[in-house]
Parts: sequence; C-alpha cells; structure tokens
Amino acid sequence: MLSIIGFVTILAIVLFLLSGKMSPIISLITIPILGALLAGFSIAEIGLFFDEGIAKVISVVIMFIFAILYFGIMQDAGLFDPIINKVIKVSKGNIVAVAVGTVIIGAIAHLDGSGASTFLITIPALLPLYKRLKMNPYLLLLLVGTSASIMNMVPWAGPIGRVGSVLGMDPTELWRPLIPLQIIALILLMGLAFFLGLREKRRIEKLAVSSDQLEAAAALDVTDDDVAPTKDTTLARPKLLWVNLLLTLGLIAMLVWGILPAGFIFMIALSIALPLNYPKVDDQMDRIKAHAPNALLMAAIILAAGSFLGILGGSGMLDALATDLVTLLPAFIIPYLHLIIGFFGAPFELILNTDAYYFALLPVVEQIVTSYGVESTSAAYAMVIGNIIGTFISPFSPALWLALGLAGLEMGKHIRYSFFWIWGFSVVLLIIAVVIGIV
Repeated sequence: MLSIIGFVTILAIVLFLLSGKMSPIISLITIPILGALLAGFSIAEIGLFFDEGIAKVISVVIMFIFAILYFGIMQDAGLFDPIINKVIKVSKGNIVAVAVGTVIIGAIAHLDGSGASTFLITIPALLPLYKRLKMNPYLLLLLVGTSASIMNMVPWAGPIGRVGSVLGMDPTELWRPLIPLQIIALILLMGLAFFLGLREKRRIEKLAVSSDQLEAAAALDVTDDDVAPTKDTTLARPKLLWVNLLLTLGLIAMLVWGILPAGFIFMIALSIALPLNYPKVDDQMDRIKAHAPNALLMAAIILAAGSFLGILGGSGMLDALATDLVTLLPAFIIPYLHLIIGFFGAPFELILNTDAYYFALLPVVEQIVTSYGVESTSAAYAMVIGNIIGTFISPFSPALWLALGLAGLEMGKHIRYSFFWIWGFSVVLLIIAVVIGIV
C-alpha cells in the first residue's frame, strides 16, 4: 500500500507539472502531504519528515540565492561583454568561424546559469550577423542552446542543484568531477559547430548566392548596431573589468578547491562585488531587487523539493516503491537502469519538465540501482549527463520560448532541426563519462 501511495503521489506531481495547472512549488508541497495523510501518518510525523527534508537542502538554497545575485551583478557590470563583442568581431563574415564563435559566446553568456539572460545576450547580438550571412537561425539556437546546456552543469544552475537536494549533497562536490567532461564537451561542440558551419556554407552556396554577395558579406564590419543592447548600459563598469574578472576567477578557484562551503563563498564574493561596482547603497539595493525574483523563485522550488523528498523519504514511500519496482523489472536491466534512463535523457525532455525529471524520476531510479551496488552519484551523473544537453529543446523551458520569440522562430521547427544532433551529442557525452570513470 505504501508503494502504491508513493507511486500515485509522484504520478500526480508529474501530471500537474506537465499540465501547468499547478505551480511546482504548490504541487511539491501539498501533494506529498496528502499522500502521507492517506498513508496514515500524523501531522506531527509529517512535520518531522519536513524538517529532515529541509535540513538536506538548506545549503543548496543559500548557494542558489547568492550565486544568482552575484552573477547577475557581474552581467550588469559588463564583465562578459568585451569577450562576447570581440568574438563577434573576429568571426565576422566567415560562416564557419561564426558557428564556432557562437559556441564560445553561448558558454560565456551562460556563466550565470540563467537561460533567459543567456538568450537575451546572445540572440540579439548574433541574429543580425546570421541574417547578413544568410545562415539558418535555427543553427544559432542549436549551438547557443547546446553550449548553455553544457555550462548548465555548474552548481549554481538548476540541474546540479536539484540533484544535490535529492542526494543531500553539496552541489559543488557534485560539480567537480564534471569539470573535465564540461571541457571535453565544449571542445566536441566546437568541432560539431565547425562541421555544421561547413555544411551551412555549402547550403548557402547551393542557394546560388553570387560570389559578389559572399565577398561583400565577408567584408562586413560588425557595427554597434549589430550588437543590440540587451540591458541598461549605465550599469556597466568597464574600468573595473579586470578587478571583476579576478574576483570571479578567484571565486571559481575557491569553489573547485572546496575549502569553504559554496554558499559562504558566494556570500563573500557578493559582499565584495556590490560595493565595489555600486558604491551607493540605493544602487546596491536596486541591483539586489532586480535579481531577487530569479534567486527567490529557485530557492522556493528547492525548499519545496526538500519538503517533498523529506516526506517521501521519511515516510518510507520511496524505499517501498523502489523495492516493489525491482520485483517487476527484469533482473538483468536493474543494475543498468540509470544508464538506460540517461540514454533516453534528451527524449525525456520532450515529455517531462526539469522538476519532474529530477524530483520524481531520479529519486526512484537512484533507490533502485543503489540496491544493486551502484553508487548514488554514479546514478545521478548518468541521468544528468543524458538529460542536461536536451535542456533547450524542451517545450517546458520558459527560456527557450523567450529565445524563439527573440529570433522569430517556431518550436516545432526548432525541435525537428536540433533534436537528433542534441540527442546524439548527449549519448556521446554519456559514453565518454563512462570511459573516464564519472559514471
């Protein structure tokens, strides 16, 4: 009975998340409470389960709040603008160079872990160049989205934070083994961009574009009009560029070193960055208010997930569900279930949103495979790597709809253009992760 209630609870949450009829926060809080009451637990017991769940995720919440605030302020101060503008200028007119440069720009723009800000920076900046060179704008979306997905493995982005809350681990600890894979993935993506750029060049030539037009395009200068402003330029602090860069590099080094908790590191960095870039208290408060909605939304979702996982774990629903599923699945599949789910991770993005995948599917799979000797982190990495590359082909991604709107593109065409490239790329990364011992 306990496993049935657990299954119905998870299924109900998934259905509500997919339908969009209930916000993730409300569904993750209310439905597990109803399930626990149905299973016969008292309000007092549910309160204890809640305390246990919140205790596991509170460090993740702190990190998210201050990381989003910090990187938001770095974006405001213009830390990444010179690099992005330089890549645009260097790659002008060369179709292959533009494609490769798009990957670099996407990775830099996504250092803050926010898909919305990434597309707000990259699409207006690069779309005019793609149009001038008659390049397919869906290629732009494919390359930016995949590059951002690779960078989404950083601990202050959504997926690793969600995994940390599920496993009760510091997201920074989960991220460190993924750093080599991120580097490999970006190199491979630049290689793919080179190939797709060559293919795009041949396509353009087949459209009977005259050599005069191609030469004219190659001679184009990227003017300030080509890089559309995406934010209030009065917030930029070009004179503090190197100071901000050193501060950010120091922050990342401290995260990799792991001598301090990630949340504390971001707290310290924020307390330096704010007065450094915006000495007036009113300006500091304005910057915090500007980025607070994103920070608080993610924090609220993680806290709600902590409540959900605390109730399902403390009540024994997850254990019961995993135990009963093991009896139903063929024995030879069970030890490799995380790899199977990871293999289909990108297609899952079309039917499950991020919260459903990490908060409903991951805990069940992790419970099942760990009973066969698979480490929790290995199970999580397999599911993350397989799924995270498909982040921006998901119709459940609000940032993707923003990107489509900015570029004037259609969701269906984007999925048809990008899906198999993204799925293939995710499978290759999963295989590499197995080879180098991450999974």
